[in-house]
Amino acid sequence: MKAFVVVDVQYDFCPGGSLAVTDGDQVVPFINAIRTNYPLVVFTQDWHPAGHASFASSNPGTKAGDIIKVGGQDQIMWPDHCVQHSHGAEFHKELDRRPDDPVVRKGELSQIDSYSGFFDNDHQNETGLRELLQKYGVDDIDVVGLATDYCVKFTVLDGLKSGFKVTVLRGGCRAVNLQPGDGEQALAEMAAAGAAVR
Repeated sequence: MKAFVVVDVQYDFCPGGSLAVTDGDQVVPFINAIRTNYPLVVFTQDWHPAGHASFASSNPGTKAGDIIKVGGQDQIMWPDHCVQHSHGAEFHKELDRRPDDPVVRKGELSQIDSYSGFFDNDHQNETGLRELLQKYGVDDIDVVGLATDYCVKFTVLDGLKSGFKVTVLRGGCRAVNLQPGDGEQALAEMAAAGAAVR
């Protein structure tokens, strides 16, 4: 069975948010237009405790964009974003999300980030997405969301490593582009790892 995995379409990643992705809200109509094609639609939600280790504000002397070691992993410093129960952590109100749609939260542990919808960045803890998809008999996923070069990319790569066939629908993705071209490079990386990009 094929499922639709929608990554982190939350206010903090949309225009006006604390970690806004250019045109991030433009993925919403794309997602809404095709969601009924899938028997299962799963949403991932970045869900950080206040003071998360990935926030520049939690690491004195750093600023957004700096890279430091956190838990032995290279960690980009970000503005505070998607703090649990904040407006910024909420899904975009125009997103067609229905009561039966499962939501998988990630980034809940204070000392490790979780770009991927499947695992924390150190791969020590799973989010529950793999188990959920397997429970429904899913072997094939289409992935969209925010942002192409971070949470979408790592969700796709971990999906492939977890044994799923993965397709990235680029019309439903937008990139942070900390460096120009990061989004296109991420799509190339996903394709090289075995994902279909269309």
